Amino acid sequence: MNGTTDEHPAPRRSTRFRLTVLGCTAVPLCFAGWLGWQALAGGHSPATADAPPSATPSAPTSSGGTAPAASPSSAANSGASPSAAASAGTGQLSGRTVVLDPGHNPQNVNHPTEINRQVDIGNAHKECDTTGTETNDGYSEAEYTLDVSHRARAILESRGAKVVLTQDGDRPYGPCVDERAAIGNTAHADAAVSIHGDGAPASVSGFHVILPAKVTAGIADTSAIVDPSHRLGVTLRDTFKATTGEPYADYIGEQGLDTRSDLGGLNLSKVPKVFIECGNMRNAGDAQRMTDPKWRQLAAQAIADALTSYLTAPAS
Repeated sequence: MNGTTDEHPAPRRSTRFRLTVLGCTAVPLCFAGWLGWQALAGGHSPATADAPPSATPSAPTSSGGTAPAASPSSAANSGASPSAAASAGTGQLSGRTVVLDPGHNPQNVNHPTEINRQVDIGNAHKECDTTGTETNDGYSEAEYTLDVSHRARAILESRGAKVVLTQDGDRPYGPCVDERAAIGNTAHADAAVSIHGDGAPASVSGFHVILPAKVTAGIADTSAIVDPSHRLGVTLRDTFKATTGEPYADYIGEQGLDTRSDLGGLNLSKVPKVFIECGNMRNAGDAQRMTDPKWRQLAAQAIADALTSYLTAPAS
């Protein structure tokens, strides 16, 4: 049922309060006027009220999820890059490299020959890429994954990380799944996350994280990344559930985790890497959430927070 990773075919996309104090000729009267202004203005100066929030981990909400933390200015909402912290090389993720892999490409549908080309994934040959899925209203998985990747990138860069995207909406198709893995390998990434939305039957819902199985076949050897990828995956699963409120997928039987040996993006990776299917885009409830920019910000926050937790955890 997990048919929307890049390696599984899926359906194609069809006032300021202003108080004028007159006649302040005595200090006590002026002071009293100032106190009145403070009380009516809420006790905050305009400079404080208008100051942009800084990027911080999300805070719990009454619904059991967490509110999205804002990056400096509106960076997390716009996908702006790079941040001041990244430029200065400061922050808790300074010196770390993260790869975000936005699944699919909006233009894949126009390049069937190219994306159907078979590539070697070690233990099999698979399609170069696929078109991905979409909601019933036509919001494509490729649009979703790129938007969430931009939002997560802004947060991670505000913490000092170097963030590499496998594609940024700037390619005619793809990249192929073997190249997606190679980008992380070439970058010597400390961790990589491939971001997706699933296209399972409309009756099922929820999210899950895909972990690499141990594969030693042909050009594939995941021996060195299985354990760290599992730690990354569990951290991502737990953080995503707590932050977004999205339940574990009810069609994957391992409490939101699925270990697979048939994905080239994992088989060919030399760095810790996992996939996340953030929800089922064919399910009405999941689709409603995934098309909401506020929820996408929560999803991005969860991904960024999980990567931060993984990368800053004490060595075991």
